[in-house]
Amino acid sequence: MAMDDRKRRVLQAVVTLYGIDGEPVGSGLLCRYFDSAVSSATLRNEMAALTKLGLLEQPHTSAGRVPSAKGYRYYLDHMDAPAALPAAERRKIDRLFAGMDYEPDKLTQSAAKALSDWAGFTVVATTPAAPDLCIAHFEVVQVGRYSAAVLAVTGAGGVRTRVARVEGGLSRTDAVQLAGLLNRSLTFVSPPDLTEALLAELAMSLGPRRKELWGVVQAAADLLEEAAKPRVHVEGIAHLLEWPELSGDLARVLELFGDEETACRLCAPAGQRGDVLLGEDLSDPIPGLSVIRKRYLAGGGLMGGLAIVGPARMPFQKLMPGLDYFALKLGQSMAGNLQEDAT
Repeated sequence: MAMDDRKRRVLQAVVTLYGIDGEPVGSGLLCRYFDSAVSSATLRNEMAALTKLGLLEQPHTSAGRVPSAKGYRYYLDHMDAPAALPAAERRKIDRLFAGMDYEPDKLTQSAAKALSDWAGFTVVATTPAAPDLCIAHFEVVQVGRYSAAVLAVTGAGGVRTRVARVEGGLSRTDAVQLAGLLNRSLTFVSPPDLTEALLAELAMSLGPRRKELWGVVQAAADLLEEAAKPRVHVEGIAHLLEWPELSGDLARVLELFGDEETACRLCAPAGQRGDVLLGEDLSDPIPGLSVIRKRYLAGGGLMGGLAIVGPARMPFQKLMPGLDYFALKLGQSMAGNLQEDAT
């Protein structure tokens, strides 16, 4: 049995109507949706045919139909291109980004929260990263009698900090000298180049105080290794509680996005175009879940991910243009090239 235009329109209508309130769609409701241009009997036949094709499911014998995972995938692969985001919405989003802190970690978190508020769904965002991302500059600051803060500025403009214990105390001169050593030895060094030999050489450079000052060097080395790892921000978690179909798998969803490596993989599609990952596509399926995701380009070959997480019945046509624009603005902001919409 082949798909034809009417079957496609019926499937699209079922996806749209089911997305409104999560109730199975019957022929009577479909008839009203089509303004009685198609009879209830014809619509029942079309829904029966779509069910045989595996695109619709009937939860109960006397109930209407709901889209299956296969039906959602067909709909997503064949739906019309979403309408462009209205100019008023773009200007509103421009204003949101104009007021954000441009430090990458804070910017990513702020963008995730703003997108969650705009969309009304949970949002996951990752900071830009690359395997060879390096530290561009170190500072060492005395923060207590026996403590020193090591500040590292990454090649992407991010700022990361670690506090180290310094036995015997740290003077201002010590802090300046340690910062100089770190900047000479560990800036623009990629994590794979952080060898035991290099660390041993640094230890020798500390002279007779190497035992008490080693904590500062170790903190810098830890920051260097962390620099290449993206950070994950999850905003609007409470929105997941709004969807009954996800209630039984809520812990699994949170576990997925609580693991940084997994979250980064799920948030970024293989290509530059956005796509939708369905819960049934996961190695350990979560039926009823969907992730609308998009990469953003942060300049210098760095990329991050931005994703809207919710039920399979999300309003894709509305959310995808918004996600695209948020990803564009986030990338521009990361690259220091923020441009306001001119329309």
